Amino acid sequence: MATPEAPRITVHGEAHVETDPDLARIGVTVTARGADRRATLEDLTRRNAAAVDLVRGYGAAVDSLETGALTLTPELTRRGRGEHVRTHHGTVHLTATLSDFTALGELVTRLADLDLTRVDGPWWSLRPTSPAHTQARRQAVEDAVHRARDYAHALGTEVAALLELDDTAPDHLPFGAGTARMAFATEGAEAPPPLDLQPQRQTATARVTARFTLHPPTL
Repeated sequence: MATPEAPRITVHGEAHVETDPDLARIGVTVTARGADRRATLEDLTRRNAAAVDLVRGYGAAVDSLETGALTLTPELTRRGRGEHVRTHHGTVHLTATLSDFTALGELVTRLADLDLTRVDGPWWSLRPTSPAHTQARRQAVEDAVHRARDYAHALGTEVAALLELDDTAPDHLPFGAGTARMAFATEGAEAPPPLDLQPQRQTATARVTARFTLHPPTL
């Protein structure tokens, strides 16, 4: 407990470091439709394989590729007293993360040119191991120390020792934070708007809470 002989102070430190992104993520939605369920599933499987092969063809430029769940949904129509399947709609989602942005524009264009394929993104991000996070954490601690010393000097004393440093707030934003851009290409759709694939600067943020003991002030 704080006492007049050993006063304590609690301060917050914060820092923001702006830097270029490390990763770009795009979402790919492959669809198929048809009256026959098996044929629709086979068509969807073929389209998905083509999209996967296209992404994997960029080799080291692709940091990761994830495939989501496949769905096949019947569309019903009423005929007489019963319901009948009018058509089947199949969908599968892919998520590709790139670390080489020189390949991004070409990949997005080629994916958008595939039939019944939609591309969302890109979303920009920093790696959790980015040096920007380390720099932000250090600056946040320095900010906390500076604040503590300012308060101590205002009280006519000095900081004696650090008691606790708490860093529980996230210091990086997840994928999808910020502005998202979208491309799409489907049969019968209008031409997609021009894509802005210029990498967006990212901000690494760190916040800390620090508790210090002070020398007894001479008030």
